[in-house]
Amino acid sequence: MAAPFRRMASRPLLQFLSCFSRTATGNTGFRQFSSTSLCRATLPTDRVTERASSPWTLMAAVCLQRLPVISADDSPIEQQFRQLMQQMELEKSLLSDHEIRLLEDAERLSRKQSNSYDSDEEEDSRNQDIVLTQDLEDSWEQKLKSFEPAQRVRADVDKDLTSVERCLADSLVLLAEQQVGSEKLWLLPHIQWQEGETLRQTAERALASLPAAGFKATFLSNAPCGVYKYKLPKAARTESSVGTKVFFFKAILSDSGPPAAPDSSFVWLKKSELQQYLKPAYMTKVGRFILDL
Repeated sequence: MAAPFRRMASRPLLQFLSCFSRTATGNTGFRQFSSTSLCRATLPTDRVTERASSPWTLMAAVCLQRLPVISADDSPIEQQFRQLMQQMELEKSLLSDHEIRLLEDAERLSRKQSNSYDSDEEEDSRNQDIVLTQDLEDSWEQKLKSFEPAQRVRADVDKDLTSVERCLADSLVLLAEQQVGSEKLWLLPHIQWQEGETLRQTAERALASLPAAGFKATFLSNAPCGVYKYKLPKAARTESSVGTKVFFFKAILSDSGPPAAPDSSFVWLKKSELQQYLKPAYMTKVGRFILDL
């Protein structure tokens, strides 16, 4: 049994491998790779590259939101719940230092008015100016009357759609008037994608390209939150241009920059006001990722 193995070991390694290759090829049907087969294998890759050029025009848009600045008005049920919690807190709470001082002052005044009052009991406090808690409350009341809180509803500012200071209790979305074909439409700021940049970089460039805007924003993700696709009219379609795909990215306004000019080509709108400016199909896609906070 050892003789065949000695003969195999004595053969050159290259001759042994070539013999094994011929045997494996003959038994299993495998064929050896050649330069011709490798060239044939690269042909499908070239075809895939050719197919990778999409007939769709890619664009990126930014959904820039200004979050609420002040708290929203309470609903009726929220008002009832707040009153209930205040009543429960009042019933379970202990007396504060100010309330204890009120009781002590009332007790001191009652002793002074009684016939058994002895002034020697308060000899230590004769040389001190005693400020009654009632006097403190009177001074606080005067300060409260002179204080004027800022208005929650400002009719002149709320009507200015170009002002980022309108509707402080609501979340606002930025729309820009942009040229699409032969007409101008109100849309989320968008711009065409350029080779070599990510879609998020395209969305950032769309925001920076707004004229005289100066907005600074914090983007929430590298991935889009929605997509809108539309086809060109049949007469305008070609093999290399079928339509456009718009990818939306969400961002939060961090700095509004200088005040906008009255004739600016952008507006700040609440979600309930968007349908007055956007096309129905576009509004359907946008309304899915805009939260009315």
